[in-house]
Amino acid sequence: MRRRLNDSRALVKEFHSSPAEKEALEEFSAHVDFCTLFHYQHILTRLQALYDPINPDRETLDQPSLTDPQRLSNEQEVLRALEPLLAQANFSPLSEDTLAYALVVHHPQDEVQVTINLDQYIYIQFWALGQRVGLMPRKSTVGSRRGFFKSPPAERRYFKRVVLAARTKRGHLVLKSFKDIPLEGLEQLLPELKVRTPTLQRALLNVTLVVSGVAFFVNVGMVVLSDLKMATSLLLLLFATFMGLRASKMFGQRRSVQALELAHMLYYRSTSNNSELLSALALRAHEEHTKEALLAHSFLARMPLGTHSGPEETSQWLQSEVENWLLAQSGCDVAFNGARALGHLQALTSSNGMYPPPGFPKLESLATVTLPQAAPRSDNP
Repeated sequence: MRRRLNDSRALVKEFHSSPAEKEALEEFSAHVDFCTLFHYQHILTRLQALYDPINPDRETLDQPSLTDPQRLSNEQEVLRALEPLLAQANFSPLSEDTLAYALVVHHPQDEVQVTINLDQYIYIQFWALGQRVGLMPRKSTVGSRRGFFKSPPAERRYFKRVVLAARTKRGHLVLKSFKDIPLEGLEQLLPELKVRTPTLQRALLNVTLVVSGVAFFVNVGMVVLSDLKMATSLLLLLFATFMGLRASKMFGQRRSVQALELAHMLYYRSTSNNSELLSALALRAHEEHTKEALLAHSFLARMPLGTHSGPEETSQWLQSEVENWLLAQSGCDVAFNGARALGHLQALTSSNGMYPPPGFPKLESLATVTLPQAAPRSDNP
């Protein structure tokens, strides 16, 4: 809602400065809400009905459990029903190449690194919006680098919002959304992962163990060997056992610290999960629908005379004009779907009467525009 208010203020300042124009825009915005609110509420109700039998957070009475094939079938049906809502909310699926890179490459400044076994997953799907290249937001950077090897924050490629759908062979469908996630950190969002110690930290721990072990052996072991007349082989065996226990304790403590930092990071970057995610997506899709209609309404009103042509040319002109305006307003390269926005506008009627208006298209038909399979440029307004 706050995003919509900010966009409305920018539109009023740019295109509807007079009191009459401002009032007309407010009336049109209310009309768009009236014509779309119940539509998205119906979609949300349908999604919740599909998801309820497999909802791990369900609070109703226990029902007969589903077999694994039935549960998997229900999960696939939920994901298919979720795709048009994600498209309207301007989330784009990440390509297989992008996922392969994210699951293999580890950024050197990531203190917490994890490993996953892809064989234990039935499916993994990521959707993202708002790709950025720059310094990570400070509130999203959890943990600090310890020791004397601190390095200044580096620019990262990250996404403002990420939606995850994953299922392990022994688990259930996991639906989660996160904010400010670096590309190399996508695997940290998956269930059933193991924390691992980065190579540099392992090397430092090993050096620490060797130095402390040698010092201990020289200062204590030689005294024991000379005073107690202990056999050298027995002393070496005791020393190896001691160093093994010490190494196990040091690496175990380090993994525990990293697991805590990972949990801390996920706590602050997580935005919603499971059934809450369905409600959040429906709300975002509704807001994006309204903003696209408002932008199309405002820009087409000032379309130069004589440039009116077919729908394809009109949508291309609309897309170019809106993207240039958004770039000037926000400084971000924002992708705008002109054809979809034009379809939203044409679906509205001048009457504030019955809902839905005649010819109002279903969300599925509005989401048929081909989405890019690569990582998205940025989030839509």
